[in-house]
Amino acid sequence: MTENNTAVPSADSLDSLSYEEAREQLMGVVSRLEAGGASLEESLALWERGEALAKRCEDWLEGARKRLATARDASNDTGTAAQ
Repeated sequence: MTENNTAVPSADSLDSLSYEEAREQLMGVVSRLEAGGASLEESLALWERGEALAKRCEDWLEGARKRLATARDASNDTGTAAQ
């Protein structure tokens, strides 16, 4: 089997990606799929990689939402206590 950059990344390698890195890689995967010309096997590997990268981006965004909600709640608690 030839080595290519379409292998599905391990969970560990995905966990180390920032949101921006995961998004950039996802855009690259989408571009390659849209360009066509890949074998079925390569297309499936790209699709799986894209799914994993999309989940990583969603996880980052959900974490950001939770941190914002926590900060907002803490701010509201501080404002209520001062009154």
